Amino acid sequence: MKVTAIIVSAGKSKRIKDKLPKQFMKIEGKPILSHTLEIFEKCKEIDEIILVVPQDWLTYCSTEVVDKYGFKKIKKVISGGEKRQDSVYKALLVLPRDTSIVVIHDGVRPLIKPSKITESIKMCKECKAVILAVPVKETVKRIEDGSVYTTLNRERLWIAQTPQTFDYKILLDAFEKAKTDGFVGTDDASLVERLGVGVKIIEGDYDNVKITTLEDLVLVEEYLRKRKN
Repeated sequence: MKVTAIIVSAGKSKRIKDKLPKQFMKIEGKPILSHTLEIFEKCKEIDEIILVVPQDWLTYCSTEVVDKYGFKKIKKVISGGEKRQDSVYKALLVLPRDTSIVVIHDGVRPLIKPSKITESIKMCKECKAVILAVPVKETVKRIEDGSVYTTLNRERLWIAQTPQTFDYKILLDAFEKAKTDGFVGTDDASLVERLGVGVKIIEGDYDNVKITTLEDLVLVEEYLRKRKN
């Protein structure tokens, strides 16, 4: 049973105003993306990796990340699409034909624990669709016209993370249906949910941060420093 990881790192860092996309910014002397890739490279359950990056950074990524740090499981580096959903779909179309399970992860989540990747793959073999998520800690209110409409029951609210792990055929069907319907989801699981497939949850970790702002960058750097000590 072949397991292929899609590492999505095609963002252009609109929130972090820097000439260098955030996935290539360095923490602890190495690009953020390389920290993420190291975890998947070492994960024995992962057979291959497809890496998705911005079109203008394909050569840079190949030389300064893939070659420089000697990643062997990365079989293809491809350019992303206009939206994240487009990027994942492009990757799905170039996956090895014998892929059974697909693990999708954000390239700028470098703090994912290997045990969570392993757990998600194991569960996916049984239930076909699995995501990491953490319970909401704050009170959440629904707002309309600048006023509180209602207070939501936070015991039923979870924050989705990656990796998100799926049966390959189900995932491809979900993306093709979304394309046909013109549907754009906020994560990969939302497309699978539209097929009526149940998506199981594994409780993740609050430190599995997706870097989108400079504050996130500082936070992740501190977490990495603590893990080394």
